[in-house]
Amino acid sequence: MRKIRYAVVGAGWIAQEAFMPGVSQTGNSTMTAIVSGSAKNAAKLAEFYGVEHVFSYEQYDQMLASDVADAVYVALPNSLHADYAIRALRAGKHALVEKPLATTEAECEAMIAAANESGAYLMTAYRLHNEPGTVELLERIRSGEIGDPRIFAAVFSFVASPDNHRLKAAYWGGPLQDIGVYCLNAARHIFAAEPIEAVAVKSFGNGSAVVGEVEESIAVTLRFPEGRLAQFIASFGSDSSDFYHVGGTKGSVTADPGFRFETAVRMKFRQGDIGTEKTFPQTDHFAGQTAYFSDCILNAQPPEPDGGEGLADVRALLAIERAASTGQPQKIDTPARQIHPTADMIRVLPTTDLRLLL
Repeated sequence: MRKIRYAVVGAGWIAQEAFMPGVSQTGNSTMTAIVSGSAKNAAKLAEFYGVEHVFSYEQYDQMLASDVADAVYVALPNSLHADYAIRALRAGKHALVEKPLATTEAECEAMIAAANESGAYLMTAYRLHNEPGTVELLERIRSGEIGDPRIFAAVFSFVASPDNHRLKAAYWGGPLQDIGVYCLNAARHIFAAEPIEAVAVKSFGNGSAVVGEVEESIAVTLRFPEGRLAQFIASFGSDSSDFYHVGGTKGSVTADPGFRFETAVRMKFRQGDIGTEKTFPQTDHFAGQTAYFSDCILNAQPPEPDGGEGLADVRALLAIERAASTGQPQKIDTPARQIHPTADMIRVLPTTDLRLLL
């Protein structure tokens, strides 16, 4: 069986903790190159995983010009996503890019254009689109199990380490971009619609928080078509929580845990006085999304969470930031997307303890 060869671009925590271990679980993917700013760490990771090629960032174009990889996984700070993805796409390499896809609408559009011009696929790394519990929840809502979904509420939080690059304003870091995007993306697919207005408030803590360059927390309200409302809080200053609740005209569903990749998704559906609970199997989210993307490449089938999916979230994220900065509601104008996660995208793959953290 042919395997898609990946070059990991940015060998930081998420690559080491999740992507690199997951590749070996896929069956249709392999890691053949590492691009990193630390030659020492890259060499250790390459030896551990049996990766033949190591490149510096200055050698990135050299890597793209050589026949060592079919695709790149871009796990760099947000502000670097567009540059490295566009260069890969123009070289004919498929690109799996961590979210948020980029920092501006123009960057997202340039990434999409590069993919269209070369024919290489651009996929935004929405791992939950391949996770069985998330997809089942969406399909049960679409089937009418809770009636018409009217409200969405979520909290995603943890206490961030002060040296985390996600706290750097220059990288477009912050709780909204890092974890709030999961809440936003969930609401969009639960309502099968795009938000039309954003209101938001930021908090910089009480002076003792670890967060310095970015806000500690952000509270967001989104208005959707047909009078639907979504609210969520994303925070780097509160103990770990990741849950969301959907209220419909005939019932409700709560996912708790709902977002993190380290824990199995657990859901509680309720219709009147009747409630049912279901815990889904623990699956490797990163292996699942990588296997799915490789299947898309192997079968010449464009991925569902493409550049347009990433652009839709970035457009909303930017409106939320403007709302928080100005104190005024901000309009959002995004065309409705006709595709959403479906059961054929689910990939259930075992987790592994084989990883090296540096």
